[in-house]
Amino acid sequence: MSVKKRWKYKPRPSQALVDELQQALSIDRNLCVLLAQRGIVSFDAAKRFFRPSMEHLHDPFLMKDMDRAVERLEEAIRSREGILIYGDYDVDGTTAVSLVYSFFKQYAEKIEYYIPDRYKEGYGVSFAGIDYAVQNGFSLIVALDCGIKSVDKVAYASEKGIDFIICDHHRPGDELPDAAAVLDPKRDDCHYPFDELSGCGIGFKLIEAFSKNNNLYSEGNLSQFLASYLDFVAVSIAADIVPITGENRVMAYFGLQQLNTRKREGFKAIMELAGIRRELSISDIVFTIAPRINAAGRIDTGKKAVDLLISNNVEVAVDSGKDIDETNTERKNIDSLITQQAFAMIEESESLKKSKSTVLFHNDWHKGVVGIVASRLTEKYYRPTVVLTQSNGMATGSARSVKNFDVYNAIEACSELLEQFGGHKYAAGLTLKIENVSAFKEKFEKVVSNTISEEMLTPEVEIDIDLPLASADYRFYKIVKQFAPFGPGNMNPLFVARNVQHHGNIRMVGNNHIKMDLSQEGMSKSTPAIAFGLGHMYNDLLQCRSFDVCYSLEENEWNGNSFLQLNIKDIKIVTT
Repeated sequence: MSVKKRWKYKPRPSQALVDELQQALSIDRNLCVLLAQRGIVSFDAAKRFFRPSMEHLHDPFLMKDMDRAVERLEEAIRSREGILIYGDYDVDGTTAVSLVYSFFKQYAEKIEYYIPDRYKEGYGVSFAGIDYAVQNGFSLIVALDCGIKSVDKVAYASEKGIDFIICDHHRPGDELPDAAAVLDPKRDDCHYPFDELSGCGIGFKLIEAFSKNNNLYSEGNLSQFLASYLDFVAVSIAADIVPITGENRVMAYFGLQQLNTRKREGFKAIMELAGIRRELSISDIVFTIAPRINAAGRIDTGKKAVDLLISNNVEVAVDSGKDIDETNTERKNIDSLITQQAFAMIEESESLKKSKSTVLFHNDWHKGVVGIVASRLTEKYYRPTVVLTQSNGMATGSARSVKNFDVYNAIEACSELLEQFGGHKYAAGLTLKIENVSAFKEKFEKVVSNTISEEMLTPEVEIDIDLPLASADYRFYKIVKQFAPFGPGNMNPLFVARNVQHHGNIRMVGNNHIKMDLSQEGMSKSTPAIAFGLGHMYNDLLQCRSFDVCYSLEENEWNGNSFLQLNIKDIKIVTT
């Protein structure tokens, strides 16, 4: 099944604005349009965009409760208290724990890290984790990428004489936990200038604030020191799909530099096992690094991911990396089997095929991969999706959404049927009683049907501008390349070329991809192109005279030679 996509152009900036920008920057007019679409409308803004600086980061003390968090940590270190660094088992949580633990172990006498077991404890702060802290003499827990809704858990810890510092980026509930400090830019009374940090990003702001408050380095050296931790943040930004704008873009930029020039042994081991020998990009993290780190928490234990990421020993890192790589292979096999079962459940049900949402429950599915399966279903059927399995006598699982539809709000509207839930606009987790699954499915479908538009149920290709193939040359590409790092909020620009022709050398490659050379009228030479996943259009392309393509530009290497090629995202046959 291939879902037809609709092409939608980004709003075009005014001619006067583009004229002004072109005069200020003296670059190609099309590039000025691309910049203006990203809110870059002056020379100074362009300078900040093309030349990110650590000085562009916001003062961490602008975040509500940051002073309290730093003060409590200083007190704990001074008094030689036990500090437990606690985090979720996904990439954001494990990178956050790796970062904060690596930093504070230099200053704290007694410090450990704790990752909850996905199957025994579930997501977030657990009673078992707090009991572990009690039994092992920890009086301060720093919770990363979780905790914002753990009102009861924090109260329980308080009764046991344990304080919490919460570093979270999920949406708070109606009541905040009574912790020593609650760092979350999404809390209503926090006026921090940027509220799209990852959980690991909040952890970074904590170490930045501590470093500044304790005058650990002179200003120039401090920037260099802090940048050495941004590899963790870049990986979390990519994996957690937060916007790569503002502060996140600065941290992703310097984090990628760190990953590409001064790799930690753990990241080096993962990259070698993944076969990455080129300069790492955000996309490489999303598709190769993150799944391997995630696999530890999905199939085994997230603690193994932290063990790998903080390792300074080459042999230990390589052995841990191999272990995690094997776990990832196992994860892929489980994920593939469950995905096929989920597809079959939908295809065999007329009501599911006609629904505006998908809710599937199977008591034997592996809890660790239901989020991935939900993503696969959303990609194929393009509608808000919830995939549930049985764990500890409850139905628990993950939700994924389509562009512009807030799945968190839809789940919240069904809260009377749920035991707990949390997450973001496009991804959430939930737990409910098994006897409530049927009622939840019915209510969720009703909520989605009443709030989603038909337009939202059709995948959208967001196009920047029309760009004739003759204009898509190396000179143009070299500047577009500097728009990176690419991701939500700053996607790799997409262009449209109309009435293009192939030259008879169109061919299928791999399972479902097309390779061809394209040109437009008046061009003396053609441009190589590849269309991933568009093999179903092969016969139509053979028979048509011309067609429109939506594409991005990329550099490809073959036999030691580099060349520019079009990465075709979608094709529309021109009908006459």
